[in-house]
Amino acid sequence: MISRLTLTLALLAASGGLAMAQNAPVAAVPAAIVADGLPPIPQELVSATTPYLQARHANFLGWNAADRSMLIKTRFGGTDQVHTVAGPDADRRQLSFEAEPILAAALSPAGDALVLQKDVGGDEFYQLYLLVDGRPRLVTDGKSRNWFGAWAPDGKQVGYASSRRNGADMDLYVVDPRDPKTDRLVAKVTGGGWNIADFSADGKKALVLNRMSINEAMVYELDLAGGAMTPLTDPKAKASFVDPHYAHDGSVWLTSDKDSDFLRLGRLDAKTKAFVPVSKEARWDVSDFALSPDGSFAVYAINEAGVSRVRVMDLASGAVRTVEGLPGGVIPYSIGPAIEISPWGDIGLSMSSAKVAGDAFSIDAKTLKVTQWTHSETGGLDPARNVEPRLVEIMSFDGETVSGFLYQPDPARFPGKRPLIVDIHGGPEGQTRPDFLGGNNYLVNELGVALFFPNVRGSSGYGKRFVNLDNGPFKREDSVKDVGAFLDALSKEPALDADRFAVNGVSYGGYMCYASATHYSPRLKGANCYVAISNFVTFLENTQSYRRDLRRVEYGDERDPKQRAQLMKISPLTSVDKITIPLLVATGGTDPRVPASEADQMIAAVRAKGGEAWHLLAKNDGHVFRKKENADYYFWSSIMFWRKTLLGQ
Repeated sequence: MISRLTLTLALLAASGGLAMAQNAPVAAVPAAIVADGLPPIPQELVSATTPYLQARHANFLGWNAADRSMLIKTRFGGTDQVHTVAGPDADRRQLSFEAEPILAAALSPAGDALVLQKDVGGDEFYQLYLLVDGRPRLVTDGKSRNWFGAWAPDGKQVGYASSRRNGADMDLYVVDPRDPKTDRLVAKVTGGGWNIADFSADGKKALVLNRMSINEAMVYELDLAGGAMTPLTDPKAKASFVDPHYAHDGSVWLTSDKDSDFLRLGRLDAKTKAFVPVSKEARWDVSDFALSPDGSFAVYAINEAGVSRVRVMDLASGAVRTVEGLPGGVIPYSIGPAIEISPWGDIGLSMSSAKVAGDAFSIDAKTLKVTQWTHSETGGLDPARNVEPRLVEIMSFDGETVSGFLYQPDPARFPGKRPLIVDIHGGPEGQTRPDFLGGNNYLVNELGVALFFPNVRGSSGYGKRFVNLDNGPFKREDSVKDVGAFLDALSKEPALDADRFAVNGVSYGGYMCYASATHYSPRLKGANCYVAISNFVTFLENTQSYRRDLRRVEYGDERDPKQRAQLMKISPLTSVDKITIPLLVATGGTDPRVPASEADQMIAAVRAKGGEAWHLLAKNDGHVFRKKENADYYFWSSIMFWRKTLLGQ
């Protein structure tokens, strides 16, 4: 059946285009949006998609020891704010009321103080605040980039990292957030990947993590009085040590890929400091873990081909039990602990899946009974209608196995071959997992567009060998060849129309989007590239200094003549003449990672060659849009773009 919206848009297009439809009401452009070359958004499209854009999520942030409530992050207005939930299915009571989204929040161990982390306009120069009577009181300097680390056990100080000394190095600080005058520099460091991860029970020492890349991260113990740091892991090991924590007995637990292709849960030997793995899974990363305050058990999650599997380990016997009552989905990425065990032994975490927008759960450590604390609204839509993805595995151009998740429309409602969007994740060490699609459910459920989310080489979750396959400028385009292999395989799917394929990508996935347009334009109908890298050299020169060295490890060093030449060669801007399909380019005006200039130069180059490029700029947002009015307008623009390029409307 043809929807009223589809028929209206088709008639408008046939009669001279949407922009010329004088009597059709259109949506107002948000004040901070610059819509360059985009058609107006019909109000009817806004109305039709509104339910799909109203889905909420509830991200678990921690337990409140004072009243056994749960701290969560969710959205009732335009941005994510902090709420408390007194018990399962209790009201979500809002605590913060900011125009800017709250990135992270952490309660003190006694539950008597709440620290927030937020920025302004997506610039990622985060500040720490103490929430007092619903209002944030500034703790940090208000200028530099700051990142929350951990509360001390006595609740009298927090550890954090800050770039205030020179804008690049993330030095280590401690402060009592109730009194910003207590702020003091504990250790000067070199590099942008440092932070305080945990405090010892007596508050005299702290565990410090220095993340140099996804392949290399070291752990140190910091003397908070004198500032001396002792390495706990071998700086020459070239291994990744992640998320270190002190256990009840003072031992150090963490995850590591030392002597393994995957991250395992383990501890450091008290005498030798050698990593002693405790988890027994031979394959798949341990993505998250927590230790019980009494030292009796640990809980950890493995990333099994993208799906989170939660297990509880008795530390005395080593016996492991699997939690069965959670949705078959994903523990969302979290700034702070994704899993936390309360003082009374309950396990808290969030889960999302194709049919669960994102909710907070608790697990009884003894019985493993799962209790859902929140039931996030999905705009009045029945989430059971949403399509579960199918895992697709193929052999790429060189025999490497790569995989992704395919969401296909209901064939009864949408018979025949369907158009497809290949949506490529960022990172590049990111991973697409079978998560809630949000607004993209509209594409599948209402427009009959199939979606495929590939995990090309270089994606995390498949071992360190796989994540390193695209490192440096000379291997970079191997991941683009993986997209070509997926196009080959998917074109043979009987339910897909190989003449109506397109690409979408965000951040590094935006580079992949541009690169796919340069390599595979004859096989594509359009490319929607979001906060995307167009030229690796200008990107590396203009990204914020605190993250430049981390990116050089992954992409290459533009200061080296050979690498610079190769970076220029593989940059999409260099081959813009090969792009023969329409582009939609979205960018944030305050983006510190991929500056808006990356979009500006691509738009100018495409148009200079006579190509079509729609450009959407959100002046008050950064690396991906976190203000709802901006995200919604970009979504509607994307729907207009796909209607034109894939559906011919």
